[in-house]
Formats: sequence, C-alpha cells, structure tokens
Amino acid sequence: MKVSDFDFELPEDRIALRPVTPREAARLLRVDGEVREDWLVGDLPSLLKAGDLLVINNTRVLPTQLKGTREREGQSVAFEATLIKSLDGQSWQAFLKPGRRIREGDTLRFDDLSAHVLSKDEDGVYVLRFEQAASEVLNGLHRLGGMPLPPYIRSKRPEDEQDKSDYQTVFARDEGSVAAPTAGLHFTPELLHALRDKGVLFEEVTLHVGAGTFLPVKVEDTQDHRMHAEFGVVSADSAARINAARAAGGRIIAIGTTALRLIESACDADGHIHPFSGDTDIFITPGVPVRSADMLWTNFHLPKSTLFMLVCAFAGTEAMKAAYAHAIDSGYRFFSYGDASLLANKSR
Repeated sequence: MKVSDFDFELPEDRIALRPVTPREAARLLRVDGEVREDWLVGDLPSLLKAGDLLVINNTRVLPTQLKGTREREGQSVAFEATLIKSLDGQSWQAFLKPGRRIREGDTLRFDDLSAHVLSKDEDGVYVLRFEQAASEVLNGLHRLGGMPLPPYIRSKRPEDEQDKSDYQTVFARDEGSVAAPTAGLHFTPELLHALRDKGVLFEEVTLHVGAGTFLPVKVEDTQDHRMHAEFGVVSADSAARINAARAAGGRIIAIGTTALRLIESACDADGHIHPFSGDTDIFITPGVPVRSADMLWTNFHLPKSTLFMLVCAFAGTEAMKAAYAHAIDSGYRFFSYGDASLLANKSR
C-alpha cells in the first residue's frame, strides 16, 4: 500500500498543546463500522460491561530531554538532546537539535554530565557515550531532564513543569519509555474507581515506547518501512487472566496502540495470549488481522503515521477515514494531549 493512502488534511488548531481539565471532560468518539457516536471520556463506564478487561501499559516515561553545550576549540554552542534508547546505561541513542553543528568526536556537556559523540546514522540518530556510570546518568536525568514531548508540541511551546505530571499516566510503574503511551493519559483515579464499580477488570503489561514513535514514515510503500523494535513483557499470569476474561465472555480492550502491539505480538492465530518477553517490531497495516483485542482505546494520530495505519487495520480503513473526517469537522483535539476514540475490531 502507498503511504499517501493514509494522508489527510489536519488544521493546525486541532493539535492539542495541553490536556483538558479534568481529563474525563475530553471528548470520546466511539466507532463501530459505519456507526459513530460522540461521548465524553467520563462516559466510558456506561459503554463497558462487567467482565470486560482493559489491558494497560504500565511503562513510565524517563525525563530524557536535556539542554547542553558542545565545546570545541574554545567555542561553546547550545543545543537540545532527546535521549531515545539506552544501549548499556552509559551509551544512548539520541536526537540532537541543532544537529548540523555537532559531529563525531565532539564532547557534550549537560551540567555535571558529559558525553562523547560516537556516531550518527542516516535517520539522524546519534550515539552518545557518557563519561559517568549508568547509575549516575540515570540520576542525572531525574535531576536535569525534562519530559520528551513529541515534536509537534515542542515546535509550538517549550516543555515545562506541568508536563512532568501531564505526560505520565496513572498506570506508570516500570521506568523505560521515551514517550508516553498517550491513550492512558485520559484515565484518572476517579475514572478507574467508576470502572471497577462497574465490574471492569484491569491487566498490566509493559511496552517501553522507543525511538520509532518520533520518526516519520519516509518510504512511499508501506512494505518498505522498517519499524524500530521496542522491549515488552506480558507475564504468564497476565496472559492467563486475559485469556480467562475472554473465555468468560468479557471483551478485551487494549488501552493504546502500545498495549495492542504488545499483546498482538504475544497472540497466536486462535487469539490466545502467551507469555512474552523481548523486542517486538510488529507493523500492523490493513490486511493484517488483529486477534488479540475486541476493542481499542486510542487517541487521534498523525497523517501517514504507522499508528493511523494500525487503527485502519483494526477498525477498517474507510471507517477510520470517515471517523477522522467527522472528528476534524466536529472540533476534536488530536495527538498526545488530545481526545480519545473507542474502536471496535472489524474482524471480531
């Protein structure tokens, strides 16, 4: 398929720069084939039933946005770094901006942290080697780092203290992501309480969101796109409880594309979830059946992105194009801090 088949026009004012307050006041679009209904996030308990199970991603975002200086020949140049993947604790992949003024062999300083530039690849990803031990680097990130907001937010405003809470889900437990599983940002303790009162079940899995979430699709045909691998875990107990919920008649609702990609990586052809621990580079596009989940809760995604391709695969391309057109015309807010959608699996 052509990547251009997944393009659409999105007005700039539809890009959310802050989440709504309270979170339950965000809008919710329910999509089931040709059926489209406008709700609010706070209405979710009325759309689910006792025994339904929400699969949530408990990854926690690291504050990997750093301000630094490059020192060379007595000259200092300021820049920003976004660390995107730890290779061994001391070595990290990173995006640097402006990168054109930084080259291999340079020494970079981030307050009391310092790193050497080892390499740069064709995607503009640098490898930095810190002089400090892995534990010191991690401590330094928590002292100095900001939340790694997506480029479409950072291009319009700087990251600030409010983002440290806004860009972390209530489920966040296992530190390791460089971007939030943003579908989970809609949930609050009050909403979780209401869902539990309804008899809705929850199951935690972990997928650490990596560099691929920042990178645009640069090829013309989807079959030529290479997904970046991300590390995920579905425990044996979690797999058993997901399978048991479905066997008892409950619907499996993936909270976010990260949770969906992980349980689909752990799923067999019969829809049975198995324990999983390792990297996944699964790429779900129209024509790829999704067997692991009955519904998907997710935000509204970028044009020509792998995530828009995923929702088209899940709910149907024409249904999603019509749903996105409705969302744009109706003033829904898009991307990480935007509104939500609840999609029915077209193949189930």
